[in-house]
Order: sequence, then structure tokens, then C-alpha cells
Amino acid sequence: MADWKDKRKVMLRYDLTAQMYDERYAEEQESKYEASLEKVNVTGCAVLDAGCGSGLFFTQVATQASLVVGVDISRKLLLKAKERAGVFDNVSVLQADTDHLPFKESGFDIVFAFTVLQNMPKPTETIDELKRTTKVDGRVVVTGLKKAFTLTNFMDFLESSGLTVVSFVNDENLKCYIAVLALNISPS
Repeated sequence: MADWKDKRKVMLRYDLTAQMYDERYAEEQESKYEASLEKVNVTGCAVLDAGCGSGLFFTQVATQASLVVGVDISRKLLLKAKERAGVFDNVSVLQADTDHLPFKESGFDIVFAFTVLQNMPKPTETIDELKRTTKVDGRVVVTGLKKAFTLTNFMDFLESSGLTVVSFVNDENLKCYIAVLALNISPS
């Protein structure tokens, strides 16, 4: 029950700030998007934007990806995301909890989670859910807010996730670390 109370606080905080979200965070978020997209190619991919917020990322990926699905727990941010998605034929949005995604296993080529992990009561469960929805040869791209994670803590977290770090960005101009992760494949 405590987990849901924590998530509800996050949802309410983002609902309250939805009107000013883009004004407040667009520049910072777009810097993360650009740095991430230098490390992964979304062309022809099915992309999940977990914690999509107002849908700012859609404009970065929708013209290249075959499908983009954005999920967020904040209804008010999703209303903004829905407007942004409306200009693309291949973008859909859905209200969902990132710890309990309503998608089948291995449905997405690339799963992005920008500014999500530090808002989750149990980030290990969140990363497990992101892995579950990612194809075996896919990628999971996550950020870790530097104010919430030390570099050592974030690297330890990533190491314990069961994923392989294939790329890592620790740019002093970004407020987050960015990790591109691959599912570990057991030898057959």
C-alpha cells in the first residue's frame, strides 16, 4: 500500500505541474533525448516511452520509428501528450503505471524511461518491467537523476538489473546519467 501512496504523490505532483511542464523541463529533457538518440537507432522500431510526460519525445522519434507508445501515470500530462501524438499516425498514449505495463512480453524493440527511476518506490521492479516488455535483441534506455543517484549507486543499480550496459553517458551538462542497456542472453 505504501508503494501506491508514493506513486499517487508523484502522479499528483505531475498533475499539478502539467501546465508548466514543457516550459520548465523541455530544454533539459530534449538534451537527454538527443544524447540518447546518438547511442540508439530507432528507425523502423517499436518504441515505448515509459513515463512519457507531455510527449516531448514523440517529435524526436515518431518520424523514424514504426510505432511509438507513450505511457504515464499523470492524466494531465497525458492530455498534453495526446495532443502532441495527434499529429502522428504511429503514436498512441495510455495511462499506466510503469511497474505494471499493460503490454505483452517482448513487444518493443526499444524502451525509453527518462526521468522515471528516481520517482519509483522500487526502481528494481520498474527495471524488471521494462525488461519484460523489451525484445531479446532490444535495448532499454534509462536515466538516473544525479541528485538522486551517485554515480557509484547508479552503476551498482544497473549491474544488479541483469542487463548489460552497452553505452553510458555522464555529461556534466546533463542533470542525469544515461544508460543504454541490453538484455543478457543466456547461452543455449
